[in-house]
Amino acid sequence: MYIPRTISNHFSKASGHFPVVMLTGARQVGKTTVLREMSDPGRTYLTLDDPRILMLAKTEPALFFQRYQPPLLIDEIQYAPELLPFIKMSVDETRTPGQFWLTGSQQFHLMKGVSESLAGRVAVIHLLGLSRREMTGRANDEPLLPEPSRLSARLRKGETLPLMALYRCIWRGSFPAIALNPETNRDLFYSSYLKTYVLRDVRDLASVGNELAFLRFVKAAAARTGQLLNLTELARDADVAPNTAKKWLSILESSGLIWLLPPWHSNLSKRLMKTPKLYFLDTGLCSYLTDWSTPETLEAGAMSGAILETWIISELLKSYIHNGLIPPFYYYRDKDKKEIDLLIFRDNIIYPLECKKTASPGKNDVRHFSSLKKLALTTGPGGVISCAPDLLPITDRTSSIPVTAI
Repeated sequence: MYIPRTISNHFSKASGHFPVVMLTGARQVGKTTVLREMSDPGRTYLTLDDPRILMLAKTEPALFFQRYQPPLLIDEIQYAPELLPFIKMSVDETRTPGQFWLTGSQQFHLMKGVSESLAGRVAVIHLLGLSRREMTGRANDEPLLPEPSRLSARLRKGETLPLMALYRCIWRGSFPAIALNPETNRDLFYSSYLKTYVLRDVRDLASVGNELAFLRFVKAAAARTGQLLNLTELARDADVAPNTAKKWLSILESSGLIWLLPPWHSNLSKRLMKTPKLYFLDTGLCSYLTDWSTPETLEAGAMSGAILETWIISELLKSYIHNGLIPPFYYYRDKDKKEIDLLIFRDNIIYPLECKKTASPGKNDVRHFSSLKKLALTTGPGGVISCAPDLLPITDRTSSIPVTAI
């Protein structure tokens, strides 16, 4: 069963303007499925996972393009960077939009070749896992802003997401193969995914020599989702050198498994220098890595608040990234340790949001929003994204926001 994806509209627009469009993202998020669904019969599909096609692409790239004429969909382009100069020559001859659709799973290995060979000719688009709105048939919704009118429009009358149904969604994750198939064995899926990722992608493309140490590092990172990044502690728990931890963290980020939320600061350069917060982009994989065996134990366990916050942040990220927007997201923390989970910064307006595992958020949950008055910017409406069933006011500028609104 194919679920329409939000990214399709943005990808189609890019394909109408650029001769090459590349869709990147972690393995199994649905890149190939989306593009094959969008393809017309005249576009030839080629996968470099096929060893025969890969050998031809690497050893005889000129012959490859004599045999296969555009428009083409080339899957896993990172395995044959030898094709990139020939793609450049082809598009320079005709400049026809949409000649080449490419997919790639390892940005950290791929992007240098793309930027050098296809600068000005390629649109790079990123895909994350299925969003809840995609799974409920609302793929065309706009990115979320916590304005009451927009929130009301996002809520379906009578729609609810009971606590255990929410945590089951979190526990299973957003990879289409498992999110859309309740019968798929969750532990078997993530075990296979992790082995494939470690053994194939990371070892072969990032020169990770010690697989067990890398797996230990990934588990330690998963245990810190929703927390401030402390590389020293992360390296110590994984028993690796800090420089190794920094390199491996970059690999996880570039390959679409984690995301780093920067802190807010009025000086942009300082935003880039201060400590970010770490989030896993798939809560199912994060739950598997941290050994939560059921949704019930996850909901009742020590990570229940952090994993809910992680899920909310990942859903909000999808609403922006899949609409072709760079997420204008930050967190706030001042010298008095007053913290706000998320600031959405759009058109010089800051929208503050908290993520809480509660069914009755109150004024105490938004008490730190007043700290934003010191900023020389307009503060928009905000709220608390929570397990509350209804959209209700907390103050005149804040609301209790049900998770069904995201």
